[in-house]
Amino acid sequence: MRFKFPLMAIGLEVAMIVLFGVFVQYENVQNSGQPSNTSSPAVMNSFFRLYPLFQHVNVMIFVGFGFLMTFLKKYGFSSVGFNFFIAALGLQWGTIIQGLLNDHGEKFHISIHSLISADFSTTTVLVSFGAVLGKISPIQVLIMTILEIAVFNGNEYLFAEIFQATDIGGSMVIHAFGAYFGLAVAGILYRSNQIWEHHNKQSDIHSDLFAMIGTLFLWIFWPSFNSTLAVPEEKQNRAIINTYFSLAACVLTSYAFSSLVERRGKLSMAHIQNATLAGGVAVGTCADMEINPYGSMIIGSIAGIVSVIGFKFLTPFFATTLRIQDTCGVHNLHGLPGIVGGLASIVVIAMGASDVSTTAMQAATLVTSIGTAVAGGLITGLILKLPIWEQPPDEDCYDDCVYWEVPTVDDSLSLSRFQPM
Repeated sequence: MRFKFPLMAIGLEVAMIVLFGVFVQYENVQNSGQPSNTSSPAVMNSFFRLYPLFQHVNVMIFVGFGFLMTFLKKYGFSSVGFNFFIAALGLQWGTIIQGLLNDHGEKFHISIHSLISADFSTTTVLVSFGAVLGKISPIQVLIMTILEIAVFNGNEYLFAEIFQATDIGGSMVIHAFGAYFGLAVAGILYRSNQIWEHHNKQSDIHSDLFAMIGTLFLWIFWPSFNSTLAVPEEKQNRAIINTYFSLAACVLTSYAFSSLVERRGKLSMAHIQNATLAGGVAVGTCADMEINPYGSMIIGSIAGIVSVIGFKFLTPFFATTLRIQDTCGVHNLHGLPGIVGGLASIVVIAMGASDVSTTAMQAATLVTSIGTAVAGGLITGLILKLPIWEQPPDEDCYDDCVYWEVPTVDDSLSLSRFQPM
């Protein structure tokens, strides 16, 4: 760990700098604020109009996802810290991969559009990371990020260029893809000694409150995530409104069904932290379509119900029967709602509310995204299972002490001596 991870991280950053030097250049922006290359998608969205939405997405990635995963009482440093590492690595690597695919290996201009697209590719890794949270080493985190972003961009190329489907908020190509990629990796890295709850895999009142901070940041900024790339402005407005009301409806059904499925009608904080966001995932595919606010509320309500049921019944089934240990329940927050979003778009297009795609292309995107994710996750899992990557032993899982300098009670007492009275 002392030499292998630093050398790999530094070597990777050097390689990234070389790739940026060879392939990346500034976008040539005219005085009007529009790029001179009229074939670029950035023509339709000026840099300064998109920049606030870009920063909203960054808040979701760096703050929302990071704190959402701090529910484990002994894994807070790793949840936030590795999330930060993945995001910083992913946005660089995603920029390179997408530029090479779209410009066929030639030099490409970097724009606000490419920055946002790189953020989206990073989001898939953060979704997948939730499935293996606490069970992989920093080296494995690095390798998974590199491999998954490459597979994701290949699938996104199929979706955009071959199928020419629509998925403005990434229900299928981001959330469902990330969830099933992570589940496939988790299945390969299955630990038979952890079939029951690990002694470190617990939350407390403080860790759950920190995780709820992540939930609130994600909930507030999710309309920006689903609307950032929507054009023209009329579609962007619809995406914001539809996402907002889908999330609001999702909160009510999540609370209702959490109380319904739990003993004595009490609420589960795990449900509230996660299922309340499922509406943002599910409405993503058709957020910019003319589904009317009540349509988005129906989608959000269904997503909340499905997510809670998944947490209550499917997560234990996956762990004991399918040998897939999903730490954060990404299948319930991203996988199932992603499928709901894909199916909703098929219904909406069949009803004539959108003419930008066909039901066949939407279905093909949903099936291909899941299939590609599972195949890519299985291969990635086999690579990560090699013993050279220093996967933590069973007894040390879900514990910051393995990879971080963690202050002890004695350290805190000694530091307090230097504080003014």
